[in-house]
Amino acid sequence: MLSNRNLIALGFAVIVLSVLSGVALWNWQANLQRQGGGEERPLEGLKDFGAVPEFSLIERDGRRMTLSDLKGKVWIVNFIYTNCPDTCPIQSAQMRQIQEDLQNEKDLRLVSITVDPTRDTPQVLSQYAKRFSADPARWFFLTGEKEEIHNFAQNGFRLGAAEIPHEKRPESGATHTHSPRFVLVDRDAQIRGYYVSTDAEAMKRLRRDLKVLLGSE
Repeated sequence: MLSNRNLIALGFAVIVLSVLSGVALWNWQANLQRQGGGEERPLEGLKDFGAVPEFSLIERDGRRMTLSDLKGKVWIVNFIYTNCPDTCPIQSAQMRQIQEDLQNEKDLRLVSITVDPTRDTPQVLSQYAKRFSADPARWFFLTGEKEEIHNFAQNGFRLGAAEIPHEKRPESGATHTHSPRFVLVDRDAQIRGYYVSTDAEAMKRLRRDLKVLLGSE
């Protein structure tokens, strides 16, 4: 069993890693802002933010999914956890609305990845998916090893993801920090934009850019 001193040191290390990830993301976004010549929304608009790296995670039905399963499709990625009291229900409601609005787009895929895989087993994710009427053929919920997922979020998508130390957790009941952005990925697994899921206007722009990639506009 860890001593109090070890627990404090572990908690401090988690906080430091979270802060460093946030600083790196802030610097990356600031650099994009400068490159965009003062553009108002530098993370949107079908730019090129690099390739999604290879991954291997578990879908809610128990099968393993890799990058090759999504090649040739246009997809939206977000990071959530099922007991999240903050933006996750909003994110999932937005995903459900996109699923319904674009139900005839056969090449569209939605990918929700938990940042709390210890709690969010395939069974838990399956129940959560049913709450939002997620089509299992088009909207995937992925879990796996915590370190792998957090690394995937931070280094693959440049989005923050970290567990909040117990002594630092807010009264809301939040246990993890993560980005509320949706990430748009094209058929070649290239990241093309980041959109704030809680911003109605950003969601309209996401739909516009999504339709361009799907070839329906």
